[in-house]
Amino acid sequence: MKKYNLLKTADIPFDVILLIIIGMIMLITGGLLLPISAGALPYYENGLYGLLLFIFALQIITLGQTPFGNMRRTKPLLAIGVAIAAIGIVTCFIPDIFNNIPRILLLLCFGLGGFLLFLQMLFSKDKLLSWLKYGGIFHSLVFGCGVVYLLSILIGALILKHNLLTTSKTAVVIMVYGVTIIYLAEVLRKIYLLYPEAEKLNDTGIALSTDKAMILLTGIFMILLGVLLIPVNLGLLPFSGSAQLGLLMTIFAIQMLAFGNTPIGPFPRSWPIILFGLLFAALGITSCIIPEILVSPLTVLVGVLNILGGAIMLWRICSPILKKRDRPRDPVPLVLVKLTFAQVTLNLVSVLFGTSMLVAHMIPGRVIGVILTINGCVLLYLLHILKLLDKM
Repeated sequence: MKKYNLLKTADIPFDVILLIIIGMIMLITGGLLLPISAGALPYYENGLYGLLLFIFALQIITLGQTPFGNMRRTKPLLAIGVAIAAIGIVTCFIPDIFNNIPRILLLLCFGLGGFLLFLQMLFSKDKLLSWLKYGGIFHSLVFGCGVVYLLSILIGALILKHNLLTTSKTAVVIMVYGVTIIYLAEVLRKIYLLYPEAEKLNDTGIALSTDKAMILLTGIFMILLGVLLIPVNLGLLPFSGSAQLGLLMTIFAIQMLAFGNTPIGPFPRSWPIILFGLLFAALGITSCIIPEILVSPLTVLVGVLNILGGAIMLWRICSPILKKRDRPRDPVPLVLVKLTFAQVTLNLVSVLFGTSMLVAHMIPGRVIGVILTINGCVLLYLLHILKLLDKM
């Protein structure tokens, strides 16, 4: 009998992880749609739209996978990805600020994107005909891709016309779409295990690793959140705290699933970490879609995680320095001094932000906005330093 070791490192490629997240978004949305339509639960459409745009942007920036097909990761493509991520983040935070722009973008991503991907699958030399020729698991790939692309077109039509189907039928379509995406993710995972070279085909263009792309997007998230909190606290803009917490939890989840990086530090990417990542994703997705329902528990959770994570990392950084303070030391390269400064600043801000979430009114809202903006800027500075170290 085959034995499974739960502490074994989970080998899940990043594009598979993003597909699982999208599948979870669809499953949870479909499952919540019936109680929402019955008036049993509130609904925040902008939170769902913003979250989907953020995930699409993440695919573009990290993998060059656009809703219309794979592309080489050039600077213009990265700029487009960053712009879509920014629109998604602001859409989550500020209700109706962009009017119909998020809806139009998602209509293009799902409707037009699904149609073009389906045509590419049919007529591209290295897709349908090759997959049918290979046989085996590739037959499952044909089925998974075909159904996902066709259902994407239908989802696009539902975004264009909400009353195209009854609520119950719409909920079923969305859940089936979610199940099919997760099925496709599992098929791709098996193909990558059997043919590792297939995964490497996605790695083209600008040398921006997945972990650095996550730092970039997290920095943008913090800057936009910090900047927007200033007019929000002045009463000039509405704000969705539940969607902000939901998007932050989803970012935590992706980092855990992809790298084993938890808010309290890095761990081996074992199956328990994967399960916690999926739990974080489910909580984050629900908080984006259903306003206020999870604000209190997530506020406490995020606050505690920020304090613990910041304190633990500060100890790890400062402890070796304190132990060597009385010993003669070799000169430290300036770039490492800058790296240490950025890490210490980030973790101090993390502790401060976490404390402000647990202790109401400890820090004025406008000051929190400034702190988060600084946090985002330091993250981008950290990304710059890491790029310099890569070149060295």
